[in-house]
Amino acid sequence: MEITEHAIHLLAEVERSVQDHYRDFDDLAHGFEHVLRVYHLALHLAEQEHADGFIVGMAALLHDLGRTTRGPTRSHAARSAKLAKQLLASYDVPPERQQAILHAIMAHGYRHGIEPATLEARVLSDADRLDSLGACGVMRWAMTMKRGRWPEMRTYHPDDPFALWREPDGQLYLLDRFFTKLLKLQEAMTTTTGRAMAARRIAFLRLYLQELQRELAEGGSGYDMSEEVTYGLLWRKYRGEEEEKEQPVEDFQHGRVVDMSRLSEEQHLA
Repeated sequence: MEITEHAIHLLAEVERSVQDHYRDFDDLAHGFEHVLRVYHLALHLAEQEHADGFIVGMAALLHDLGRTTRGPTRSHAARSAKLAKQLLASYDVPPERQQAILHAIMAHGYRHGIEPATLEARVLSDADRLDSLGACGVMRWAMTMKRGRWPEMRTYHPDDPFALWREPDGQLYLLDRFFTKLLKLQEAMTTTTGRAMAARRIAFLRLYLQELQRELAEGGSGYDMSEEVTYGLLWRKYRGEEEEKEQPVEDFQHGRVVDMSRLSEEQHLA
């Protein structure tokens, strides 16, 4: 659905207001750059899926606003919706569209138990998940080391870094979050466009883990098996439901630049 000139002006005003909330915010993984990426991803998905671009864009700008404050509720989505309601009250947004925006914000979280009941909520949910995948996902994953860590946490398990013989524990080993969360996100996509974009970004995560496997082995933290066997075991354990019939991705070749679009197509087309 095409966005009107008035809606574009309103989105620009809210974007500036949201940016002010993030000036002293130190969580880089959820900072204003993340908000802008989700905003543009959401607008692209909305266009492809014929969703209401204004509702999607506004919800994307406001979806993590609650992270900039502290409150009695642990749910950042609930805090974001509360702040969004206060902010939207000062703009000329019809009540039914406000409710649609607030629902999308409440439903975007991974663990809050609120299912997205509208197309716009599904679009925002997919856009937010997409920013946890691909190169941006790796960047944000690395940023999480900066915040909320405790002395017991390690980058990876010294004897089983890819959790081949144990259950992954993302609270204890940072690398395990690939297996407890990131590699599962494609299955959580709810739009056709979101699933297609997630496929390419998952392909990049696999390439990253493949190279990491090689480098850890060179650094003495690998497995007493060939790369081919280790990689085969890894993807047999962690491939998603939609990938059951796919063949394992080829190993990196020394001195060769990988064609990501070709490789992604090979991996994810039946």
